[in-house]
Amino acid sequence: MVSRLVLVLGDQLSEGLSALREADKTRDIVVMAEVADEAEYVRHHPKKIALIFAAMRKFSKALQADGWDVRYGQLDDSANAGSIVGELLRRAEETGATEVICTEPGEWRLIGELTDGPFELRMLSDDRFIASHAEFEGWAEGRKALRMEYFYRDMRRKTGLLMEGDKPAGDKWNYDHDNRKPAPDEVTGEGPLWFETDAEVEEVLALVEARFGKHFGELRPFGFATTRAQALQALAHFVKEALPKFGDYQDAMLAGQPFLYHAVLSPYLNIGLLNPLEVCQAVEKAWKNGDVPINAAEGFIRQIIGWREYVRGIYFLEGPSYTERNLLKHKRELPAFYWGSETRMNCIRHAVGQTREHGYAHHIQRLMVTGNFALLAGVDPAQVHEWYLGVYVDAFEWVESPNTLGMSQFADGGVIASKPYVSSGAYINRMSDYCKGCSYKVSAKTGEKACPFNLLYWHFLDRHRDRFSNNARMGNMYRTWDRMDAERRETVLEDAEKWLARLDAGEVV
Repeated sequence: MVSRLVLVLGDQLSEGLSALREADKTRDIVVMAEVADEAEYVRHHPKKIALIFAAMRKFSKALQADGWDVRYGQLDDSANAGSIVGELLRRAEETGATEVICTEPGEWRLIGELTDGPFELRMLSDDRFIASHAEFEGWAEGRKALRMEYFYRDMRRKTGLLMEGDKPAGDKWNYDHDNRKPAPDEVTGEGPLWFETDAEVEEVLALVEARFGKHFGELRPFGFATTRAQALQALAHFVKEALPKFGDYQDAMLAGQPFLYHAVLSPYLNIGLLNPLEVCQAVEKAWKNGDVPINAAEGFIRQIIGWREYVRGIYFLEGPSYTERNLLKHKRELPAFYWGSETRMNCIRHAVGQTREHGYAHHIQRLMVTGNFALLAGVDPAQVHEWYLGVYVDAFEWVESPNTLGMSQFADGGVIASKPYVSSGAYINRMSDYCKGCSYKVSAKTGEKACPFNLLYWHFLDRHRDRFSNNARMGNMYRTWDRMDAERRETVLEDAEKWLARLDAGEVV
C-alpha cells in the first residue's frame, strides 16, 4: 500500500490528534517541520518560538519511540523548504506519497495554504475542543447576540462540570462578582512551576538566539514545560498552590508580580500538551475535595470551557476576513512603547515590560491596560492584532484575534462585546498599585499631570458619540459627560488632543 503523509503542526502536539488516529502506523509517515514562514509571518516572541520548537522535537521523538516513521525538518536543515507546504512536497518526493492527512489548523491562513497545495488533502476536524464547528454554528443560529454566558452554560451541561443534576453547583452559574478583588498587599506561594533546561532545549535556545534574537522579547531564562509529563506537573502545581486564591485575585495587577495566582497553562493547552477537559476536571476535583472555593473553580473553568471554546467558535464562524475588521475606523500607528520604548505611563511600562521578559501578561493587563489604551487612542486594530499575536507565548490566531479585535478593540462591531471595554485610570488604580509609581496623577482630570487614560476616555466617548450614545450599557457614561459644564468638556478634549499630538510626534509620553 502507498504511504500517506500525516502532517502534525507545532500546536498539535497531542497523542490523540485526529490525524494520528486516522493514520496507519505501519505504512504512513508523520511530517513535522520547523519552518521560517511560521516563525516569521509575525515577529513572534523568542520564548514562543523556542517553546514550540523544543516541544515539537520532543513530541517527534515520542512518536518515533511509539513506532511511527517521523520525518522531522529542523529549521537549520540545509534542505528545509521554509514553509509547511514546501516541506510536505519535499517529503512527498522523498517517499512517493501523494496524499496528505492533517488535522484542521487554527488559522485561516494555513488552512488556505494547505487547501491550495498541489496534493490530495484530507483535512480532519480538530476534536481536541469541546464544541465542534457544527455545534457552535447550531448554537449561534438565529440569535440576535452571541453572548458567551449562554454558550458557557450549554458547555457546563454538556460536560457535567460543576453540575448537580440539572442545576449548577451552588445554584449559581457564575461567581464573577466574587472574583474582582484588588491586588493583595502580599502574594504568597511559589508562582507557576518552571523547569530546568536540558541539552535538547539548550540546542533550541541557541538556534532561536541566532535566528530570532532581534525579535521583541527576552529568550532567557527559559522555563516552560516542553513535554506532556512536565505540563501535567505544571497543572498539578497550579491546582495545589495557586488555584485556591485564583478566583479572588484573577483581575488584580501588582507591580513586580507578573503571575500572582494565574495558572500560565494556556501555552500548554494551545500547543496540545494538555487538553481542556482534563484541566477542568482536575480543578473540579480540587473543589469537590474541599481544597478550593467554588468561585475559584468556577472562574477558572469558565475561562476554559466558556471563553476559550467561545472565541474559537467565533473565529471560525466569522470567517477569514474577521482579522480585517475596523468598525471604528481607527488608523493611529501602534506607539513605540509597545515595543519597549520609554513611556511615563507606569501601567503600560509594567505590562509591556513583563510581556518582553516573559511573553506573558494576564487577561486584565491585556484587556484593560494595553488593549484599553490602544482603543482609547484609536490605534489601527490590525497593528494591535499583529502585536498580540506576536508577543504572547500562548497566542494563536483562533484564540488571539477574537480576543483582540472583538473583545479588546471592538473592531468587529459588537459580535463579541456588547460595548467597548474602555475605562479611565480609576479602574487601573482600583485593581493595581501601578498608579502609585506613575509620573501622571490618576486623580488629575485635566492638565499636564492628568492621567492619559482619564483624558482619552472622554475623548473616545465624544468622538464616537453617534455610535454609542444609544447603547444601554453606556448611557450612564454619556450622562456623566453631559453633566459637566461646557468649559470643562472643552478643556478635557483640548488636553486629550494635545497629548495625542505629542504621542504622534514621537515624544516620550
